[in-house]
Amino acid sequence: MSSVTPPAPLRVMLVEDHNLVRAAIRRTLSVPGLEVVGEAATAEEALDLIRDVKPDVMLVDIELPGMSGVQLVRELAPRLPECKIVMLTASAKRDDLVTAIRSGAVGYLTKDLSPDALVRAVNGIRDGDLPMPRRLAAELVRQLVRPSAGRSDSGLSERELEVLRMVSDGLTDREIAVALGISPRTVGRHVGNILDKLGARNRREAAARFRDGI
Repeated sequence: MSSVTPPAPLRVMLVEDHNLVRAAIRRTLSVPGLEVVGEAATAEEALDLIRDVKPDVMLVDIELPGMSGVQLVRELAPRLPECKIVMLTASAKRDDLVTAIRSGAVGYLTKDLSPDALVRAVNGIRDGDLPMPRRLAAELVRQLVRPSAGRSDSGLSERELEVLRMVSDGLTDREIAVALGISPRTVGRHVGNILDKLGARNRREAAARFRDGI
């Protein structure tokens, strides 16, 4: 009688700057089927470790010293399509949720969930489950669907909408220029056109309009 070989444990990497919190998460995930293979206290440390660790799942805090968790996701998601990046954060703010998912995160968990719920959420990633509480998933759907109609009538070009999305994500003109392969001066012209078309007084107001659906 042949025995069925169990699947290899999911390889999990933690990116969390608080040592006690990171240790608690590591203990929680020390169960059959999961293996914590790497830990980092900053996004910069994570970037250095990622090639050697090769995780299946990354749990990333949003509030990190230096580069933020969202910036780390934006950097890694295109380079590591096989790695599922999930935010694990204290923030349940709508803007953080939407920005993280738009940046490439596949899930969003808050630190108030129980240890058992965290284990279930991470294990569920193997089966394609969405690692996100229902209330946040419902909020995400509302935010991703509702703005589409307003943006189509905003008068902004596709490139201007792309620039405005990056502005709303907190990128500088130089960072936007690098991402789009254009000059910072060209980005500045796009931002000026965006402010004129929206009647916005500054970048912050334009970004808020974008997040609210314009």
